[in-house]
Amino acid sequence: MKAAIFEAVDQPLVVEDVDLRPPGPTDVVVEVEASGVCHSDLSMAKGWVPIPTPSILGHEGAGRVVEVGAEVRAVKPGDRVIASFIPACGVCWYCVRGLTQHCERNNDAKPPRMDRADGTPMTTTSGLGTFAELMVVDQAAVVKVETDLPSDQLALIGCGIMTGVGAALNTAQVVPGSTVAVFGCGGVGQSVIQGARIAGASRIIAVDPVALKRDTALRLGATDVVDPDEGDPSRAVRALCGGRGADYAFEVIGLPETMVQAWRATRPGGTAVMVGMPRSDAQVTFPAFLMFASERRILGSLYGSAQVRRDFPRMVQLAETGRLDLASMVSRHIDLHGVNDAFRAMEAGETIRSVIV
Repeated sequence: MKAAIFEAVDQPLVVEDVDLRPPGPTDVVVEVEASGVCHSDLSMAKGWVPIPTPSILGHEGAGRVVEVGAEVRAVKPGDRVIASFIPACGVCWYCVRGLTQHCERNNDAKPPRMDRADGTPMTTTSGLGTFAELMVVDQAAVVKVETDLPSDQLALIGCGIMTGVGAALNTAQVVPGSTVAVFGCGGVGQSVIQGARIAGASRIIAVDPVALKRDTALRLGATDVVDPDEGDPSRAVRALCGGRGADYAFEVIGLPETMVQAWRATRPGGTAVMVGMPRSDAQVTFPAFLMFASERRILGSLYGSAQVRRDFPRMVQLAETGRLDLASMVSRHIDLHGVNDAFRAMEAGETIRSVIV
């Protein structure tokens, strides 16, 4: 089987034949039918988020179960599944309290799942490694879905859709009639916009310097767009919200400066939600007196505060009924050999999501 291998920081991924290790008693072998290329993968390839090498990247995928270990009860061969990059064991302290995005199994050591032809063991991103034709994962990291939606759309639910829609519906709990600003309109930002639209926000302001992303945002539910290259985006958002600021502002880039911009774009008593994954060494500073006096809240949003066994099927149902537009999120289809160009296109602002099929 083939996989795209991350060998070194700032070096192209290498596609080659690898050997899949046999599944353990609680493992599932999945034929990967589609994998999104997420900005988090690029962050790892650039060394912004350190990971061991060699490794198989990819954490946003969907496919079909082909083999299960002796103790697997959650799925069976033939089931369609979406991968979850944070497992949901269902029994740890967090899972039994409805906080599966903090599942204690996420901190478990991730054993090697594949070997190169020379026998070198390789780890996989989040215990998944969707940039491959097959993957071996623990049953806690897959969610069965029953749907006819194509796999290139289902794959996006595993990260970008769940992270963004979940940030609006679960983390912020956007209320009908509210005003929302979204800083950064890539795949996750577009998902925040859709989540705000589904929640009934009256005004949704998309902030992004790339025209393609602003245009896509308008198609997916944004009512207004702001080009941050034309002036202070926080001021522009406040002006569009009666001079007060937005009820909710979402930062979906992961940069300290845009985190502060999103916070400044909210009204007194408003909520700024940090969705974008920053560099592991990034620091951000907010003005202390304004935090005290304005009562603005700051929320972190990990994986859209998702309870994946509940929320993945909800995303499927929203898509099946036309409330959630997955098809418009897919900019182009590629094969494994196109993954490096997908990274280039992402940095150039040419795509919302490239999907490996």
